[in-house]
Amino acid sequence: MDPAPGRLLVASPTLADPNFARSVVLLLDAGGDGALGVVLNRPTTLQVAEVLTGWDDVVDGPGVLFQGGPVETDSALAVASVGGDGEEDPIGWRRVFGSTGLVDLDAPIEIMAGVVTALRIYAGYAGWSAGQLEDEIAEGAWYVVEAEAGDPFRADPTELWSEVLRRQGGGLAMLATMPAEPGMN
Repeated sequence: MDPAPGRLLVASPTLADPNFARSVVLLLDAGGDGALGVVLNRPTTLQVAEVLTGWDDVVDGPGVLFQGGPVETDSALAVASVGGDGEEDPIGWRRVFGSTGLVDLDAPIEIMAGVVTALRIYAGYAGWSAGQLEDEIAEGAWYVVEAEAGDPFRADPTELWSEVLRRQGGGLAMLATMPAEPGMN
C-alpha cells in the first residue's frame, strides 16, 4: 500500500531509531515532495494547559501534549475529529480523512469547541523528503495500513502499535506479540 494522507505508518519491530521504535504515525500529507505525519502513541507528561491556554478544555484525555515527531518540537499541530453532516468543513479545520483533520490553533477556541468531537495536540512532527519514506518502506522499516477513525484518539495510546498490527491479521498480527527486546525473552 502506498503512503497517503490518512494512512498509518506502523514501525517494523526492527526499526531501531528511538524516535520511531514501535511508533504509529498518522500521515497528514504525502506526495512527490515528501511526507509529513504525527506519531500518535507518544504522550508526554506536559499538560496542554501549560503551553496552550484554553485548548485544554477541548482536548481529549489524556490532557497532555503528544510527541508528534523529532522535527520542530517547539511547534504544535492539532488533529481533530469533527461532527456534523459533513456538507461543509468548519472554518479552521482541514480534512485529512473521513471526519479527521488538522485544526488551526490560531482559530477561535470557542468556534472549534463547538464542532470538535475529539482533539489531540502534538509537539513537532515526523517528516520525510521526496522519496525518503518510500525508500524506508522498501527497506522494511514501515508497514503502511489504513487508519480507523478512532486511532488518533485512543484512550490508551501506548497500546496502539500492537492494536493496529493485531487488526491487520496474518503475519502482521503475529508481530503484535513480539517483545520489545527479543533477546531478553
